[in-house]
Amino acid sequence: MKLRQFSMALLLLLPLHYAKAQQQQDPAIIRKVNVLLSKMTIEEKVGQLNQYSGKAMTGPATAKRSSLETEIKSGWVGSMLNVKGAKNTHDVQAIAMQSRLKIPLLFSLDVIHGYQTTFPIPLAEAASWDLDAIKLSAHLAAREAAASGIHWTFAPMVDIARDPRWGRMMEGAGEDPYLGSRIAEARVKGFQGEHLGSTDAVMATAKHFAAYGAATAGRDYNAVEMSDHELWQTYLPPFKAALNAGVATFMNSFNTLNGIPATGNSYLQRDILKGKWGFKGFVVSDWNSIAEMVIWGYAKDLKDASLKAISAGNDMDMEASAYRKNLVELVKEGKVPVTIIDEAVKRILYKKYELGLFDDPYKFSDETREQRVMNDTSTRGAARMVARKSIVLLKNDAETLPLAKQAKTIALIGPLGKSKRDLLGAWIVNQDTTAIVSLYDGINSAVSKNAKLLYAQGGSVMHSSEQEIAEAVAVARQSDVIIMALGEKFDMSGESKSRANIELPGDQEKLFEEVSATGKPVVVVLMSGRPLIFNTIADKAQAILSTWWLGSEAGNAIADVIFGAYNPGGKLPMSFPRSMGQIPIFYAQTNTGRPYNNEPDKLYTSTYIDESNAPKYAFGYGLSYTQFNYSDLKLDRETIKMGDSIRLSFKLTNTGKYTGEEVAQLYLRDDVASIVRPLKELKGFEKVKLKPGESRIIHFTIDKDKLSFFDNKQHWIAEPGTFHVMIGASSDDIKLQNTITLTQ
Repeated sequence: MKLRQFSMALLLLLPLHYAKAQQQQDPAIIRKVNVLLSKMTIEEKVGQLNQYSGKAMTGPATAKRSSLETEIKSGWVGSMLNVKGAKNTHDVQAIAMQSRLKIPLLFSLDVIHGYQTTFPIPLAEAASWDLDAIKLSAHLAAREAAASGIHWTFAPMVDIARDPRWGRMMEGAGEDPYLGSRIAEARVKGFQGEHLGSTDAVMATAKHFAAYGAATAGRDYNAVEMSDHELWQTYLPPFKAALNAGVATFMNSFNTLNGIPATGNSYLQRDILKGKWGFKGFVVSDWNSIAEMVIWGYAKDLKDASLKAISAGNDMDMEASAYRKNLVELVKEGKVPVTIIDEAVKRILYKKYELGLFDDPYKFSDETREQRVMNDTSTRGAARMVARKSIVLLKNDAETLPLAKQAKTIALIGPLGKSKRDLLGAWIVNQDTTAIVSLYDGINSAVSKNAKLLYAQGGSVMHSSEQEIAEAVAVARQSDVIIMALGEKFDMSGESKSRANIELPGDQEKLFEEVSATGKPVVVVLMSGRPLIFNTIADKAQAILSTWWLGSEAGNAIADVIFGAYNPGGKLPMSFPRSMGQIPIFYAQTNTGRPYNNEPDKLYTSTYIDESNAPKYAFGYGLSYTQFNYSDLKLDRETIKMGDSIRLSFKLTNTGKYTGEEVAQLYLRDDVASIVRPLKELKGFEKVKLKPGESRIIHFTIDKDKLSFFDNKQHWIAEPGTFHVMIGASSDDIKLQNTITLTQ
């Protein structure tokens, strides 16, 4: 079966209906929870709020293992992290079934972008702007994880991130709250499937609540200072979207928000999440974050930290043992009302009932199903499809790409050309790289039998000797075309992987310059977990593909694009800066009283004297092997009242010679408002596939909600006035525009 047909067939396997917006809880489950709660001692209640990492449970007998078994048998553990595999989860669950009340454990794991099969990192998937593909990726990751006994993943990360120095941005969807919200919905629905309790689905977690992506100086675990308006307008919307999609749990974050650690932040957890938003699931701390409030200087000791965390609305303690050691005593001292403990326990027990674990504690731990799912080769085909969609074509001078497959000599040069582990990126579950398709393998499989593929590593990611560069140049001279595999190693982006300098690391630009000097056309394949600065390459390479870290099928997916089996249609979910001094950089800037206007030597405007304001590559940017024409913008009306809507349409035509996909983007600008508003904001997009010469009429609807914003009191409002409507191929390539008016 052809890959395209196969991909569509896989999409049809998805459940027809997904978990809907947060619903009222099932009264029957609530009754069961209340009955069980009435039988529990205070120690057993606190036990449900306790999560341990359980790697020791699947290893040789140790004192730690013996201690964990004792606590589980005593009913003092509610969840285990890092226990995986149908047999292992079954065996550990059997220990919990020896407890007095036989309350099952929740098994959790960081399934960020795949379980056995590794899909592209989340930032790469965001570059696809393909919500069905993103949903499918999460669904298949959940299917594999659930088959291994996992009930719960700590994903999706929905933090908005506008500072590419921050390493964890590879787990998210980029800089824009609208795109981030739509992707949050897709990933929650993919992970959780039709309903919680299905054995091909897991509970999802919206993390990190909140504003973690705005860590000062892009440095992980750092403080965050921001206005309430910025919090509500930019950083909270993807969390609300995840909640509306039915997300089961939230995880708080390592940062402080305006001086208060998120783990102990009542405003975030009680006032907003559980109060204003009415969230019915439970909140888990991040790893040891309760204890870290002591280090922050916000809590006197672990007991004080436990008091502040539970009071603020943090339900489950991950790995700090703070609740286990202190909550019973705090209750007995009258410092923590038992009603607060009961509320947290009810939230956790409800999810265990909802998963069906009280009816069958071992329902996810089926070794036969595990074997069948892990041997399902169709998942690899889906990974290849999602990976192709995640590639962004940044440059293609003189139609260098696609390359022909017929006989020619191709030189593959660069430190990542034969790498496998680096293609997986950070946060992977399956550490076995034997089945990973390298770029070399993918190219070798794609070219004709008469083609000649040469290879030179040219050094490592961080260093190239003169001899290694000379060897690479010698290989380049023998070729007709050069493909260079450059970028970051897998451990250069991710948690605790902030970088003060995001330029292409090591001697890679030097290697490129030496190879480029041969005069042969150079195609650069840029692999990374974040936007990078690579100005020399950007200016001199004939073609550039941003491939991020694409996972198990990376080599095949990249080769599909290089040789034209797939026409790239990805668009950047983040701006790529020209220099470090521009950071943080994002498209949704406000104007200033002295705006920059691109005139040379224009002083006393909001600009730099040594650099452009514009990014190297803008949000929403991405080329194709074909061309698209935007025309015939029409509005069914130009003035609406608050309860009305405008129907917008335009024609999109493929004017090139390849079938291709285009992401048509809707931006709006509020011309005058009670708060200074961005020059443009993404408010809609549609990904359209067109054959050469084919046209399609695209429709968007503009209503009060799309024209609304949060005012200084955090009320969601729309104000009468004029608005610019912009249709573009990217945030800096507006093709069509008009003006509309909103009246009372």
